[in-house]
Amino acid sequence: MSYTFQEALHAFKNDHIRELSLDPDGRRFLKLRSLSRNTLMDRLIHDHHLTIPDISGQRSFQFLYESPLHEQQIEQTIRNIYEEEREVRRASESQLVSELYRVASFDWGGLHQNSLEKTIVDNYVKRIKSYDELCENIDNRLYPSMKAYILCSWYNHWTSIIIEDIFKDHPHVLPAVGLIKKVDFFIQNVPFDLKVTYLPEGFIKEYRKEHHLRPELTLLKQFCRKQNLYFSQDLAEARLLEDLWSKVEDHPSEVARELITQLKHTRLQILQSVRDNPETLIRWLYENQGVRRFDASNRLFLVLVDENDFFGSWKLKRAKPLLDQEIHRYLDRITEFPGYNIDFEWDGEVYTTTADMILISH
Repeated sequence: MSYTFQEALHAFKNDHIRELSLDPDGRRFLKLRSLSRNTLMDRLIHDHHLTIPDISGQRSFQFLYESPLHEQQIEQTIRNIYEEEREVRRASESQLVSELYRVASFDWGGLHQNSLEKTIVDNYVKRIKSYDELCENIDNRLYPSMKAYILCSWYNHWTSIIIEDIFKDHPHVLPAVGLIKKVDFFIQNVPFDLKVTYLPEGFIKEYRKEHHLRPELTLLKQFCRKQNLYFSQDLAEARLLEDLWSKVEDHPSEVARELITQLKHTRLQILQSVRDNPETLIRWLYENQGVRRFDASNRLFLVLVDENDFFGSWKLKRAKPLLDQEIHRYLDRITEFPGYNIDFEWDGEVYTTTADMILISH
């Protein structure tokens, strides 16, 4: 179908990104949408010597959409703007990567972005009645947690920019230079929202259950109890798994070595199954996304796995030479339409999306 401006706008507002990307007019809308800030539209107008009425905002966007402007002209302006912004980042990138290597651990300190204010109000503001006790808790508990939270946020922010730039530097990729929801870039005209993740513990748990293997957590707890190794039951499940794994891995007994070897072997089998059939993990990631962030937009999953330290896979986000090599290897071999057509279920409905995955293991 061909979209009028209002039809394309309605589809975009209703998150029909994939449908728009399958139509030339829809792709034109999405590319112009990434230039829809007034300053960026002014740049497009200036670059191609356009004469437009004295209008701004959405009316300018509509005028440009309905103008005879070629798609190649839109892309040229996008690439020019990106290269100018990229040149600034490129000058300090090596130093930034070096700074990221100073982050020694990745622990949110018990605080999470979606509930940061609520955590502070519930645990400090409403619970504590003594001024001195409140100050003591701020100094000894809240401050370390806030520091950890800020460090994790800082690390995620800058590694995300570095990784996105690796994609956007490639000739097969057209950047989205302005803020456009659910689109970070286009690969051979297909828009993608980039998601950087690790091998999900929930996916591992389901695999083990399907193959009639006892949960990792159960086996590790059982070992620790037999060896009288203390562990806190108050830890969140993911943190407890890492804690128990470390305790067992450091234990000198042959039984401990056999258990860790067995657990690692299964995880490597899971990795191989994902390499052989990436659609399985892609579908799982769609079907297990958080309720508040649900959408069926096109996604490109970058899955990072350190085979020697599964819980340290977060460190690979700053391994720029490795990321450069593997991301460009993926992009180099794309000749036409990238990704898989994925059907997945959510809340009783079936959705169709275009998605792909790059698995980088170290």
